[in-house]
Amino acid sequence: MTKLLPIACLALLGAGGAALAQDQAAAPPRQEDQAKPAAQDDAAARRRVQAQAKQASPKQAATADGQIQQVTVTGSRADDTETRRNSTASKLVYGREELDRNGDSNLGEVLKRLPGVTMGGPPGRGGGGIRMRGLGNGYTQMLVNGERPPPGFSLESIPPDQVERIEIMRGPVAEHSTQAIAGTINVILREGYRQKDVQLRLADNIEQGRHGANVSVTVPGKVGSLTWMLNASLMQNRQHTDADSTDADLLANGTVQRMQYIHSYGDGRSRGMHLSPRLSYKFDNGDTLNFQPFVVVNRNDGVYDATVNQTAGLVPPEFVFQRAISHSSGTMARGFGDWVHKMEDGARLDVKFSGGVNHNDSDSLRNNFDGSGKLERFYTDIDTTRQHSFSSGGKYSRPLGEGHHFAAGWDGEVARLAQVHVAEGDNDPLYDASGANLAADTRRLAFFAQDEWDITTQWSGYFGLRWEGIRTTSDNLGYAVKNTSSVFSPVLHTVYRIPGHDRDQVRASLTRSYKAPALNDLIAAPSFSSDNRATRPDRSGNPNLKPELAKGLDLAYEHYLTRSGILSASAFVRDIDNLMRRQTTLQQTALGPRWVSTPMNIGHARTSGVELEAKFQLVELYPNGPDVDLRTNYSRFWSSVDGIPGPYNRLDQQARQTANFGVDYRMKAVPLTVGGNFNWTPLTLVQSSVAELDTSGMKRQLDLYGVWKFSANTQLRVSGNNLFARRYESGRVVQTAGLVQALDTLTRTYTTLGLRLELKI
Repeated sequence: MTKLLPIACLALLGAGGAALAQDQAAAPPRQEDQAKPAAQDDAAARRRVQAQAKQASPKQAATADGQIQQVTVTGSRADDTETRRNSTASKLVYGREELDRNGDSNLGEVLKRLPGVTMGGPPGRGGGGIRMRGLGNGYTQMLVNGERPPPGFSLESIPPDQVERIEIMRGPVAEHSTQAIAGTINVILREGYRQKDVQLRLADNIEQGRHGANVSVTVPGKVGSLTWMLNASLMQNRQHTDADSTDADLLANGTVQRMQYIHSYGDGRSRGMHLSPRLSYKFDNGDTLNFQPFVVVNRNDGVYDATVNQTAGLVPPEFVFQRAISHSSGTMARGFGDWVHKMEDGARLDVKFSGGVNHNDSDSLRNNFDGSGKLERFYTDIDTTRQHSFSSGGKYSRPLGEGHHFAAGWDGEVARLAQVHVAEGDNDPLYDASGANLAADTRRLAFFAQDEWDITTQWSGYFGLRWEGIRTTSDNLGYAVKNTSSVFSPVLHTVYRIPGHDRDQVRASLTRSYKAPALNDLIAAPSFSSDNRATRPDRSGNPNLKPELAKGLDLAYEHYLTRSGILSASAFVRDIDNLMRRQTTLQQTALGPRWVSTPMNIGHARTSGVELEAKFQLVELYPNGPDVDLRTNYSRFWSSVDGIPGPYNRLDQQARQTANFGVDYRMKAVPLTVGGNFNWTPLTLVQSSVAELDTSGMKRQLDLYGVWKFSANTQLRVSGNNLFARRYESGRVVQTAGLVQALDTLTRTYTTLGLRLELKI
């Protein structure tokens, strides 16, 4: 931390001061032009582009009458930066350059480097969720093509080759659901016809000698009014896991009641296929029909062992050696479609529809052995999940004058989830009921209206209203659930471009957002832990949960450099009511006294933070300098939960800080580009209740890459991820009735080496 923060701050302050001096010395006048509609970006299409006058150069074209005609050349970075600059509501856009830079095999590795984004779980393993502003588990809204993916789908597992761009919205907008207290990450899949080349990528990722192959292909085409983009990826991955845990019970005076040392290790293999073709047809009247299927198929197999060494305690451990054999398979098929109808006076109607199925099956066999190697007991778990959903939405928009656009629409979804879980011990049912056996129906309906207006050439505003209602019903083994909630969310965004400082602007947002209870938190039937204790409790739901409501304030200052660079500083506050949190208590059940974790609304919380970002080319500051790109961001978060003693009474798993520093160097003498990124998140302690303290370990991840360009159509990318591979710590301590139960785990992480050959045919 002591080394990284000064670098980040110097990059922000030093670069900002030099760029500001340069701007004040010779700031070209700004010209106004009318924005053209951009695909999937209505905000940019409805605003006037604040175009920069090109600085005088010998490369100018003369018209027939002798007047000078300006010639402008733009690239993807400029496009992404201009979209961010021209959006009234704060939107950060990261396109193909960011997705391709490090040759990552999954989207999680890309997301961890973006401003204010952190990843849960051990480095390189995923599974811990994607978090904005340190907040996950429903605080961060995850979207694919503007829609929520089905339950259980891992957004971070999407191959970057299947993605066109990533949009990060720090505040909610009326068009999308306002279930975005921390913000929204919208993953846009590969779009329509843009080039004539077939793109082929062949990759291999190596971890401890285990190979993970990846093949992806993109095939564009066009026949008459029909265009298409066919995208497909095949992948295989092998991973080894190795963890050591300490599980202890102690009295308040420090006397050890029980002490266990657990070593877990195993190997897993996964195979997957992703398909996301996109078809677009343009009718003679100007209407456009787009359709994009998205198919994901995964297969996973694993063998995992665990040994227990108990050094204290009167009750022997459940096993001395355990072998678990598991298999899982999942298939998700979903189709996204939209029809755009243009009307008179610039109005248009955009109707969207989607539907799909999600099937997941898993089974595992756990064999428990005693110290002599004798099989004592075996457990079988079989889980089957089926989810079907259909959604439809529409938006009518029209201009109300120059730089003034109004839009209104609806959004609805119906979904059904059915899950059957069979848990047996020695071929006998373990429990009479299980919360994993459920069937639930969800209905969601929303209406919205938004007005975006360029009030003056310097000042733009956005005002939106959204009403959203959710109804969940379920009846499982006598545990009936009916939960209905609705939220009315006003949203206000504004941006002010400072007169006399052409590249400086200030943003402000005042919003209301919410977090709806998760389905599994509503289901009242309990799910059981085979080794029940305070650190491994049973879990039950609470059908009376209310959604969390948050009032938010965002402020930001942005300075844009001469090319695609930006320096920004932003701050936010979220005031949260009806905070939901799980609490573990000892309860009397039909099976006797059991530790049970139950969600409940516990009251009020507040979180705030500061986010700094600097991204620029070195030649923007030093014209004769090397061809180097610099990227750095630093975020600091605070939070407090009323009713829980400090100093660690933070929101669930929220890190205090996170930072990134990256550099890219394009050599002139040889066709080689090298670069890397350093990601840092410190140790996190969270007092989740009066009696519970959770720990998440520090992360220090160094990623390096190199790209050799053989020709315009062939290049080889070499990468190394997690070069500072170290053990990742996680833990939990529960203190009740004079007894302290503690579980601490150290998980090994590994360096991954990657090779990727990229071809255009």
